[in-house]
Amino acid sequence: MSEPLIHSESPSDAELMARVRGGDRDAFAHLMDRHKDAVVNYLTRLTGDRDRGEDLAQETFLRLWRTAASYVEQGYLRALLFRIATNLVRSAERREKRFRLLLPFLRWRDHAEPAAPSGLLLQELHREVAGALAALPLHWRVPLVLHEIEGWSYADVARELGCREGTVKSRIFRGRQQLRQTLQPYWQGGTAWKTT
Repeated sequence: MSEPLIHSESPSDAELMARVRGGDRDAFAHLMDRHKDAVVNYLTRLTGDRDRGEDLAQETFLRLWRTAASYVEQGYLRALLFRIATNLVRSAERREKRFRLLLPFLRWRDHAEPAAPSGLLLQELHREVAGALAALPLHWRVPLVLHEIEGWSYADVARELGCREGTVKSRIFRGRQQLRQTLQPYWQGGTAWKTT
């Protein structure tokens, strides 16, 4: 009679990860259900934003799934999840810092320096800049994003794109100019932004 009890016990994280390494999506869903609340709560505390915590938690589990084949059992999966989550927050903060460093290049010359945006204004600003970036021609967008947002050096961007550093600098300069022009109405109160 004890055998059914053994089968009714929940499998350990190690057992589930062994199955996940083999591509078992049900085992992965079980792991997510087991750890999602802890990961979301942890990320919410780190970021101060429940929605952002949930988004980063999804990315945390996605990273775990993508690297499952190379997972080595060390006895504590939750510690690995928290480490992945922490690294995602660090990366997001680095991108945010680079994004803020990019803003002075995008402001219209005659527009006064506004106070640092926060909360909903920062979210709106992100949407506007992301939309303007997405509208750039790809040959300007790629080097601009790699250099200004991802933090790559000019040399690294040139190597990746197979062109000279001078070409990269020129494309970034032109991309910034186009962003300034596109965002000009937004910096001046948004009256002409997306009127068509």
